[in-house]
Amino acid sequence: MAQTLVLLFAICRLMSTVGLTVEPAELLPRLAVEGQLSLDPAEVAAAGADFGGLARAEPVAVMRPGSAGDVAGLVRAAYGSARGFPVSARGHGHCTGGQALAPGGVVIEMSRGRLEPRPRPAYSPSTGEYYVDVWGGDLWIDVLNWTLANGDLAPKSWTDYLYLSVGGTLSNAGISGQAFHHGPQSSNVYELDVVTGKGELITCSEEQNSELFHGVLGGLGQFGIITRARIALEQAPQRVRWIRVLYSDFGAFTRDQEHLISLHGALPSQRFDYVEGFVIVDEGLINNWRSSFFSPKNPVKISSVGSNGGVLYCLEMTKNYDDSTADTIDEVVEALLRQLSFIPATVFTTDLPYVDFLDRVHKAELRLRAKGLWEVPHPWLNLFVPASRIADFDRGVFRGILGNRTSGPILIYPMNKHKWDDRSSVVTPDEEVFYLVAFLRSALSDSDDPTQSLEYLSQQNQKILEFCDEVGIEIKQYLPHHPSRTEWARHFGPKWARFVRRKAQFDPKFILGTGQGIFQPSSSPLSLLFPS
Repeated sequence: MAQTLVLLFAICRLMSTVGLTVEPAELLPRLAVEGQLSLDPAEVAAAGADFGGLARAEPVAVMRPGSAGDVAGLVRAAYGSARGFPVSARGHGHCTGGQALAPGGVVIEMSRGRLEPRPRPAYSPSTGEYYVDVWGGDLWIDVLNWTLANGDLAPKSWTDYLYLSVGGTLSNAGISGQAFHHGPQSSNVYELDVVTGKGELITCSEEQNSELFHGVLGGLGQFGIITRARIALEQAPQRVRWIRVLYSDFGAFTRDQEHLISLHGALPSQRFDYVEGFVIVDEGLINNWRSSFFSPKNPVKISSVGSNGGVLYCLEMTKNYDDSTADTIDEVVEALLRQLSFIPATVFTTDLPYVDFLDRVHKAELRLRAKGLWEVPHPWLNLFVPASRIADFDRGVFRGILGNRTSGPILIYPMNKHKWDDRSSVVTPDEEVFYLVAFLRSALSDSDDPTQSLEYLSQQNQKILEFCDEVGIEIKQYLPHHPSRTEWARHFGPKWARFVRRKAQFDPKFILGTGQGIFQPSSSPLSLLFPS
C-alpha cells in the first residue's frame, strides 16, 4: 500500500509537467543579481563543454552568483516562467559526460562566485567535533588551505583530485582511499543550504528537512543546488608515509585490501589511514600521470617482476604522523606490512607533507598541461563492483578485454557499505564490501596508435559493461551515464520510485540537472515510473 501511495503521489506531482525548453532571454535582462549574468559568446562557449570532452551543449547565459540569493532568484525565474528553462550548477567543470550542461538555459559558475567571506572553523558541543561552513562552489583545495590556516584542521574524507567543488562531489558521493574508514564525503557533512527547483532556499540536515538533505547527497544535481555545506573536520596530520607494494596474484591482492579495510575500527596505530590500488597491464605505469612516485627515486621495471598473464596489481597505503609519533612510524608501518602477502622486495616508500600527498594529482595535471595532454577527451568509466565477483571481473576485463594497453590509470580499491548512508540517493552494490574500479583514460586524436583513439576506448568501455551484464556481475556506475530511461531505472533499482518522488517534490518542472539525461522534458509520469 505504501509503495502504491508513493507512485500515485509521484504521478499527481508530475502530471502537470510539460516541455522545458523555452527561450530564457526575455526573463534574464530583468533579473537583478549581486554577481554577474553574462551573455558573452566566449563565456557561453566555455560553459558548453566539460573535462570529458564527449558532449557539448551551449547555454544562453552564464551566471557568476554573488550570493545564494542570486542562485535562488535565477531558479525562481525559471520556475515561474510558463514552462521553465534549464539551470545547471557547474563547479570546476570536471564532469566527463556533459552532466553540468544546460542547453538553451543558464549555467551557474559556482566556483567563481560568492562575495561574502568564508567563516572560520567552529566547534560543535553536540557532536564533539569541529566543522566549517563553505560555499557550494568552493574547491576542496581552498577548503583545505583555509582550515589548515585556521586551526590546523582538515576535512576527513577526500577525492584524489582537490580541484573539484564541494557541491559537485557531494552531489555524487566523493570518494578516495579514506572512504573505507570515514565513508564518502557525503557521509561527512552535517548541514546544507539548498536551492530547490522551485527557487526555495532551504536549510536541511538529518533533523531538519531530512528528505531534501538525503536526496541532494548523491542526487546528481536533480533536486537542488548546494550553496552551503557544513563539513566535518579533524585535526590534520603533519606528514604522510606513502607506501606501494606489488602483487602478481590477484587473490592475494584483494584479500590484503579487504583485510586492511576491515581494520577501520582499530586504533590509529593499528591501521593505515588510506588504502587504494591500481592495475598495471603494461609498462605504461612509468609514464602515466600517477607514476611519479616510482621514478626516479624508486625506479621499477615491470618486466623484472614476475606477473600473471602480464598483469600486476599495486597496493597503495599511507600512514599519517606528526612530531609526536615520528619516532614510531617505522615500527607501526613494518608491523602492518607484515600482515600482507605482496611480492618480496617490492616495497616502495616516500615521506612528504600531508598537503603534498593530498594534492598529488594536481602536480601531475600541471605536467600534462605543459605537454598539451590535459585538455583531450576523457572517456572515463567508473564502476562499483561487488566483492564476491571481483575475481570474475579481473579474469574477464583486466586479463581479457583490456589487452596490454590502458591509455590511463586503472584504480581499484574496496569500501565498506555500512559507511554509506542508504537514505542518500547514491546507489551501491548490495554487498557489505564493494570495489571502485575506475578506468581513467585519455584519448589522443593525433596518435598513430589506434588503441588510444576515442572510438576505440569508448567501444572498450561498452564491451566492459556488456561483459558484466552477460556474466551477471551486478555493477553500479559511479558518476553514472545511461542513455535511456530504462537503464536509469535499472541503475537506481529499488531507489527509483523514491528518486522520482523526490524529483516531483523538489523540481517538478525538470529545471535542474538536465545534462544528466535522467528526466527529459517530454517524459510522461507513467513512463518515468514504469519505463519500457
